Amino acid sequence: MDTNYFAHPSAIIDEGCKIENGVKIWHFSHIMPNCVIGENCNIGQNVVISPEVVLGKNVKIQNNVSIYTGVTCGDDVFLGPSCVFTNVTNPRSGVNRRGQYDKTHVGNGASIGANATIVCGHDIGNFAFIGAGAVVTKNVPDYALLVGNPAKQIGWMSEYGHRLSFDTEGIAICEESQQVYKLENNKVTRIK
Repeated sequence: MDTNYFAHPSAIIDEGCKIENGVKIWHFSHIMPNCVIGENCNIGQNVVISPEVVLGKNVKIQNNVSIYTGVTCGDDVFLGPSCVFTNVTNPRSGVNRRGQYDKTHVGNGASIGANATIVCGHDIGNFAFIGAGAVVTKNVPDYALLVGNPAKQIGWMSEYGHRLSFDTEGIAICEESQQVYKLENNKVTRIK
């Protein structure tokens, strides 16, 4: 393998993983078989990445995160401390449901806050923002801001992570980047 990445000596990386250049894998993390870890990902301490998980480029995973089989992440995703994904909707210890995993995709630029839970089978849109402790039980639109248990949408976020305030014509400007967004038919798009 001619890629260049760092793995702490206490990290475990199983066979068959594809780990791209610039990846950092920190203390006591376990990367299980056949995962794909994109360029410049940073995987914090005590992270479990189950078999066949796919991470895009520049994904930041904070400490104590569990990402189970069936999850894929786009580029520039942020996963906050101790957030977790599920992959079976009706788990039972005495019933083997391996191979019946529901899929979840986290879109480019999305952020998931500390201690949030993403119930399987629900996709997170591009640049969506999931608040700390939220429990996501439905699909999340691009740029949506969700909080609570169960998570409810309370607004929209810019690509720079600022809450958007739309005028009467459905236009909002990010306070940091000055990017312009349009809200139309309950969907947000960046227009410049």
